[in-house]
Formats: sequence, C-alpha cells, structure tokens
Amino acid sequence: ALYANSTRVMREAQARGYDNGVVLDSAGAVAEFATSNLFLVTAEGKLVTPVPNGTFLAGITRARVITLLTDAGVAVQERTVLPEELDSALEIFNTGNYGKVTPCVRYEGRTLAAGPMASLARERYLAYAKSH
Repeated sequence: ALYANSTRVMREAQARGYDNGVVLDSAGAVAEFATSNLFLVTAEGKLVTPVPNGTFLAGITRARVITLLTDAGVAVQERTVLPEELDSALEIFNTGNYGKVTPCVRYEGRTLAAGPMASLARERYLAYAKSH
C-alpha cells in the first residue's frame, strides 16, 4: 500500500489500541499489515499470504519465509485473502525487515496464540539469517 495509506491505517489502529493495522486493496481484499507482510493460518489449517497484485511491497523477508517453509514441506498459498478470513484464522503473523517474523496476538479484540506456524517460520528464518 502507499505510505500515506499505511500512516493513516497505523494512526487508526493505534487509536483503537492496536500496534498495527490491516490494509485492504481497492477491491476490499487483504493486502498487508501497515508496516509488514501478512500471513495467516486459515480455519482449515492452510497457510496463506495475499498474492502480490501491485498494491503492496512483497518483501524480501516474505519471499525468504515462503522459500524456507516450502523447503520444510509446508504448502504456502499465495491468493486473494478476504477480510473475514482473519476473523476465523487460527494464526496471523507478519514478516518484515524490522520484526523478521512476528505473531499477531490480538485481532479485532480476539486473542490469538503465537502458534506453531509462526514459530516454525521464525525459527527457520533466524537459523537462515545466522548461517548466511
């Protein structure tokens, strides 16, 4: 998303007591967090991240995490994500240069666990970073 939009989303999220906010694209699909890329584990247990569609920066950390998880045998779906999928997600986490892999532990008032997929992604990423 554009930086001006990200700033607006962050202000709104912080005014509501959150550290970050979800940005939607012009079609109303989930694009990213205001400051990082977004992943979720669906209610069906599938790992999903929004497909790059030109509305957000598909980051280097995102790409590395997709590769590392795929190499570990995890299927990562890049597809359109609807906002309501976040309401039933088992896990939500983000990837980015600052936080690397960080779980989202609260979404719209719902407490989420720092789940096994976020933990695996973080472990794999940090091991990769240490070895390179």
